[in-house]
Amino acid sequence: MKYLIIYAHPNTASFNHAIMETITEEFKKSNKEFEVRDLYKIGFNPVLSSEDLAAIQKGAVPHDIKTEQDYIRAADTLIFISPIWWSAMPAMLKGYFDRVFSLKFAYDITADGVIGLLTGKKVFIVSTTGASKEDYDKMGAFKMMNLSMDMAICQFSGMEVIGHKYFSSVPYVLDQDRKQMLEELRLLVREKVL
Repeated sequence: MKYLIIYAHPNTASFNHAIMETITEEFKKSNKEFEVRDLYKIGFNPVLSSEDLAAIQKGAVPHDIKTEQDYIRAADTLIFISPIWWSAMPAMLKGYFDRVFSLKFAYDITADGVIGLLTGKKVFIVSTTGASKEDYDKMGAFKMMNLSMDMAICQFSGMEVIGHKYFSSVPYVLDQDRKQMLEELRLLVREKVL
């Protein structure tokens, strides 16, 4: 089984980075094959251009998009790690979906309707928030993220979402609380992902 981590946070000192390191440590301990695509580090261009659209429609997928699609094709399980900013994924990750999860790669339109093309792949998502769980519950932000990312992107593309873990109030809790969050994540990875 091969794993692909798609990581979207610009700060290497962030809790999101610690999440990525925790997951990769678990993969190394279990001798799992994995790749990390750090979207900020690789300088991924998240802007879907008219040239991109025209090329994709002609079946001539731009090189940088094809590279990311090849990583996804090779993976059995995808892991997305990102913060939630303004009740949504960062623009970098949204742009990744816009450009990489294109027609004829992630989905197709047939006489019977839309079909997902990434069947057989599993997805595990880890999201962090600055706001409290109570505040996000009150405004429906978690439900909205589950609808947009889990259902409208991942499941729409034919993938099975095996979990979406949220860590709340990350900048405002004590270091020991963040350490506990990482231990909770280790257990989740062992139970659901490995």
